[in-house]
Amino acid sequence: MAELLIQAQALRRDLAQHNYLVFDVRHDLGDLQAGRRAYLVGHIPGALYLDNETQLSAACTGRNGRHPLPDRNDFAALMHAHGLAPGVQVVVYDAGDSMFAAHLWWMLRWIGHEQVSVLDGGWQAWLDAGGESESGQPEPAPSKRQRAQGTVPTGSPMMPVVDAQAVLDNLDQAGFTVLDARAVQRYNGTVEPIDPVAGHIPGALNRPFQCNVQADGRFKPAQVLREEFLAVLGSRIDAGVVHQCGSGITACHNLFAMELAGLHGTALYPGSWSEWCSDPSRPVATGDAVH
Repeated sequence: MAELLIQAQALRRDLAQHNYLVFDVRHDLGDLQAGRRAYLVGHIPGALYLDNETQLSAACTGRNGRHPLPDRNDFAALMHAHGLAPGVQVVVYDAGDSMFAAHLWWMLRWIGHEQVSVLDGGWQAWLDAGGESESGQPEPAPSKRQRAQGTVPTGSPMMPVVDAQAVLDNLDQAGFTVLDARAVQRYNGTVEPIDPVAGHIPGALNRPFQCNVQADGRFKPAQVLREEFLAVLGSRIDAGVVHQCGSGITACHNLFAMELAGLHGTALYPGSWSEWCSDPSRPVATGDAVH
């Protein structure tokens, strides 16, 4: 199994030798072209850019959330075209806090590709480590085109997923615990800058994804993460955890952090709050959680 995190110095040392397949997923939800502009100005040599809105999300219908998952086969074909094949080591990075990198990590594991690592601290960590920068839009290297002749696994997902109906049914069954990755103010309903309804899924607990990283954007040590997640979840962790956020992106950050902490096997609700609140028949809670 590949390491979940790779440090910038290690990537600098091994980038050419190991012929990693590197993806740049820098993105700004407030300026949808900012990530591509930043990539064209400078990126890790050989890195390929993937757009969060047009390539890593399906079309929105108004009822399926703001960043619905693409069809698994379509996503696998996209990755295949970018050089992904069984056994290829992938490295993903974003601007710094791994918000979007963890999402692509999850998506690649979702289609069955295990060899995926997140660059700890992202682009800023690469620069701080003295990493070289390349501008423009590179073509995939010949070796990557050759790798693309292989096939991408699209069998059973390595990452479990639940849908809105499963979350709704769970309100009465009280099985798994939903863990909300949004900021506290959005969770308790005092502020909602994006979605039309404020609040959270009844029974959900809150763990803002920003709590997973240090001031420099690197993840906290595994033992610290473990202690913090267990402090939130307590014994509820034994019945299972389902992650959600606004649209399924930062939820992957919490899921990734729990994997780092050795708390394996948690699931994702991809539609998250933006899907949940699109149906007025689904209940909404406000205020702080009762543990």
